[in-house]
Formats: sequence, structure tokens, C-alpha cells
Amino acid sequence: MLCRVFVFIGACIVILLGASESSSQDNPVVVMETSLGDITIELFQAQAPISVENFLEYANDGHYAGTVFHRVIQQFMIQGGGMTADLSPKATRSPIKNEATNGISNERGTLAMARTNVVDSATSQFFINTVNNARSLDNTGTDARSYGYAVFAKVIEGMDVVDKIAAVPIQNQGPHQNVPVEPVTIEGVSVK
Repeated sequence: MLCRVFVFIGACIVILLGASESSSQDNPVVVMETSLGDITIELFQAQAPISVENFLEYANDGHYAGTVFHRVIQQFMIQGGGMTADLSPKATRSPIKNEATNGISNERGTLAMARTNVVDSATSQFFINTVNNARSLDNTGTDARSYGYAVFAKVIEGMDVVDKIAAVPIQNQGPHQNVPVEPVTIEGVSVK
């Protein structure tokens, strides 16, 4: 009996691993070229379809080319995708629905949609978690403060580049805080 249970559990593990691998292979992968190196990103199509479609539309439209990582906090995250080097905001489409209830945590290396204090306000801006931020950024409730930030992707190559960006010297610039002294530019995002 114990042997049969073990075999059954083993079969389940094989099935689950196989499903995970095939869904991983079906996920879109993009390369984000930055002035400090390339970051390869896997997008979670099934878990965050709205955020992924939104990100890919901005990428395919060339929106991210010439934007910068305008907010860098080393032991937290790096944020970009919406401003040019002079911190002028680029025009965006309408905000999307927040998918923070998708069960994916804001762990190191994941990308999430940036938003304002309004739950469904994300447009083009995203951030890359440089540490595990699940406790402070995951969904824990229904109000704006506790709703969380929707994870839609993860870095699969180039975390060294993310860490390099996170370590650049920063300054306050007008109303903006934690701005890199030397702009870190996104040169483009292309589907691999």
C-alpha cells in the first residue's frame, strides 16, 4: 500500500512537472535592451493575461525605447517604462485591470505593474523586484492599500544587469526621488 501511494505521488509529480514545463515553453519571452546590458524576461501569459497583453502592446509599439529606469531603490526595486531621460512622461493608453490576485508573489526577479493609489491604474510602467517583496507588495485585501501589485513576468537571464541598475548612484530631481544620476535607458523591448 505504501509503495502504491509513493508511486501515485511520484506519477503526480511527473505530471505536474510536465505541465509546468510545457506552459513555461508556451510563455512569450522578451529581451529588454538597456544601456547597462540585456535582460531576458518570461511573461506569465496564463496567470496575468491582461498585464502581459498590455506589456506586449507597449513593447511592439516601440513605447519602451528611450524610456528610463526613473526610480531605483537598491533593496527594493527598479521602476521604469514611462518616462524619458528628462523625466517627461510618455503618452499611454487607458489603465488596465489589476491582476494582483493571480497568486504570483513579488519575489526577487519578478516584474509587476506599477500603479498609483488607485487599484486599476497601471499603464506602461513596471518594476523589477530586487529582493523578495511579497510581504509588502502582494495582495492581502480589497482596498487600494492592500490590493497589491500584479506580477506578470520574471527575469530568466540578466539579474546581474538588474543588480547593476539597482546599484547606480541616485539623487532627487525636482519632485522625483531615487532618480539615477546618469540615466539608465531602455533601448528597446523585443519578443525573442
